[in-house]
Amino acid sequence: MPMIKVKSAEEIELMRESALIVSKTLGEIAKVIQPGVTSLDLDKLAEEHIRDHGAEPGFLGLYGFPNTLCISPNAQVVHGIPNNDPYKEGDIVSVDCGALKNGFYGDHAYTFEVGEVAPEIKKMLRITKESLYAGIAEFKIGNRVGDVAYAIQQYCEKEGYGVVRELVGHGIGKKMHESPEMPNYGKRGRGKKFVEGMVVAIEPMINLGTRRIKQLRDGWTILTADGEVSAHFEHDVALIDGKPELLSTFEYVYQALGIRSEEELPFRKKPLVL
Repeated sequence: MPMIKVKSAEEIELMRESALIVSKTLGEIAKVIQPGVTSLDLDKLAEEHIRDHGAEPGFLGLYGFPNTLCISPNAQVVHGIPNNDPYKEGDIVSVDCGALKNGFYGDHAYTFEVGEVAPEIKKMLRITKESLYAGIAEFKIGNRVGDVAYAIQQYCEKEGYGVVRELVGHGIGKKMHESPEMPNYGKRGRGKKFVEGMVVAIEPMINLGTRRIKQLRDGWTILTADGEVSAHFEHDVALIDGKPELLSTFEYVYQALGIRSEEELPFRKKPLVL
């Protein structure tokens, strides 16, 4: 069974740098995503921004993936390949981004609204993001993987949403995917025990309808089985002094979109300097 790779304080600071490059990249995407823009436009912007910050795109070539971003609109759950299809008013778009710097990965995702989005979809996005923080709150000494998983699952299923089973969060470090797997469903008190110095990517993938999914013939793109929309939010989180601490942030996205939020404050030791 794979071992959890514990990080030193110095390594966690390097990982914070990688995570924040991803956060800033998502902030740049927030400035330009609108009807008429294509996912290839966003992919080009992201690659340039990551390289300009002295990092390498974390996804480009990883397991053979052909692009910098995984971009998954509407009924696509994750792993969508960028293309030339322009976005339309009312679309939602999951943008998952990775960066590699100083030997460590950052991996971070946000689901954007394109123009005005239907109220039931807006609610699903809110609940999915809130479930992310419900899960992060359980990432602490004394708990196990199942405690995070249970918190996310309960938060979303009480609203009637489908919690994807086949795709999971993960440990992260010198490899994009490390132990442990971090599912979004499970039972309290089950799974690997959390230890000081762990770093994980927690990422609820939540469907408006069924939890079931299917894959396109491109070998990458994951879709909801019923064609309903899906939401995806992801943070990198370190276990420091027994408590969860965010390495990534949505604040660059919020700054671009004119949103004020205090959702991240419980998971920061000191205020984020933008």
